[in-house]
Amino acid sequence: MTTDERPRDRFAAPGALTPAGSDPIVRLEGLEKYFGSNHVLRGCTLEVYPRETVCLIGRSGSGKSTLLRCTNFLEEPTVGTIEVDGLRVEADPLHQWDREHQERIRQIRLRAQMVFQEFNLFPHMTVLGNLIEGPTRVKGVAEDEAVATAEKYLDKVGLREKRDEYPARLSGGQKQRVAIARALTMEPKVLLFDEPTSALDPTLVGEVLKVMSELAHEGATMIVVTHEMAFAREAADRVYFIEGGTFVEAGPPEQVIEQPQDPRTQQFLSRLLDTV
Repeated sequence: MTTDERPRDRFAAPGALTPAGSDPIVRLEGLEKYFGSNHVLRGCTLEVYPRETVCLIGRSGSGKSTLLRCTNFLEEPTVGTIEVDGLRVEADPLHQWDREHQERIRQIRLRAQMVFQEFNLFPHMTVLGNLIEGPTRVKGVAEDEAVATAEKYLDKVGLREKRDEYPARLSGGQKQRVAIARALTMEPKVLLFDEPTSALDPTLVGEVLKVMSELAHEGATMIVVTHEMAFAREAADRVYFIEGGTFVEAGPPEQVIEQPQDPRTQQFLSRLLDTV
């Protein structure tokens, strides 16, 4: 398939912080995903430019988390192509254990770091130990350099004083901020957030969203699956509403959230915002 024949995201446009002349740093082209007979993604194409934040919204089961997990191959798409920072990988579920295919997936994961709902911190390691594990073991960074980088990002999330604590002694909000710092220490090209506040006590949500908003305004490239409409309004360059595995409506947050045009988007937002 030539470049001109590749599927394009008709909603894509450079964000406010995107350097002039930049090409998309993430391209998801024609993604299809089946779980048995369940057709979860139906030809999704998404392009994300450097230094922009894109939010994916939709009801539970719409396919938004599956789309995010396909981006760094936590789920292997059935059909389609993933490209991150120039590294392009075709879906190949029948040959997913091929060594070359696996190495390309590993490289995609280094470029696109995931922050999950459930933190996934190693309980037997201190905060600092959690942060330096990836850089030292996966990237081969020297320990003193990894520690310096970890401390820099702990400062960014406001947890430098917790460097020697174990996860069991942290609140949920602190654990999630550590998880964000851990992703940042890998210095990825894009951060992927899968509903990062959904497992938190409501009183702790704000501290995590504050960190994410700061990252967005500083120009981190982020794809965020979220139900936090206030965050999407304030931080996103574009918002995509997904329903039944397809993008129904997309555009700037003031359009999609404030003045949705599609009845399905209107119905979803009216129910969601009525409960907020």
